[in-house]
Amino acid sequence: MTTVAPGVYHLPLFFGHMINCYIADGFLIDAGIRSSFSKIHKATQGLPIEAHVLTHAHPDHQGSSHAICNALNIPLWCSAPEQEQAVSGKVTGEYPSPQHLIPRWQQQYWAGPGHPVDRTLKENDRIGSFTVIETPGHSSGHLSFFRETDGTLILGDVATNINLLTGIRGLHLPPGLFTKDKELNIRSLKKLAQLHPRIICFGHGPVLRNDKRQFESFAAKL
Repeated sequence: MTTVAPGVYHLPLFFGHMINCYIADGFLIDAGIRSSFSKIHKATQGLPIEAHVLTHAHPDHQGSSHAICNALNIPLWCSAPEQEQAVSGKVTGEYPSPQHLIPRWQQQYWAGPGHPVDRTLKENDRIGSFTVIETPGHSSGHLSFFRETDGTLILGDVATNINLLTGIRGLHLPPGLFTKDKELNIRSLKKLAQLHPRIICFGHGPVLRNDKRQFESFAAKL
């Protein structure tokens, strides 16, 4: 686990940076896949964790949610549109082709059990020093989190900083197989680019120091 900004820690969970979660101001953001539990539990020992927050309820983000909430005795928060999936544990139903082999495999082996949601989040809510931003498209209720004071952005899967097939670093849109509405996701990405973030934390891929406005340039081409 590495510090990427004051009070913000990056925890890679799967094959390097292929799947990530973060701790920000005492909030655990996302929880990888089902087998990520032990790594998350070990990393959070001794840290004050107030709640577990989902960017969205896909199997590579909620896989350990139930286990970690029970182990740490913390509540689960997400957006209202993600609540049904988070509670039921049936988290691939919004995919364009949920009966495709890969979504079915993810549901069986990556997704975790459902867990009660204690609070739903919406635009301009706060978690610690971060503002909640609604960024739908990849999923109906996808959320991102932005801290204006230092430009730290935790954006979930609005974009990736890795090619999920090759493992090569670089900015990409999330795969269409797992994205509910590509055009809406692009609009959400452009919304985030207008914030001119300086430190960008992805659900997939390494943290990006956006010193040369790479993120804005990527968004402008879409």
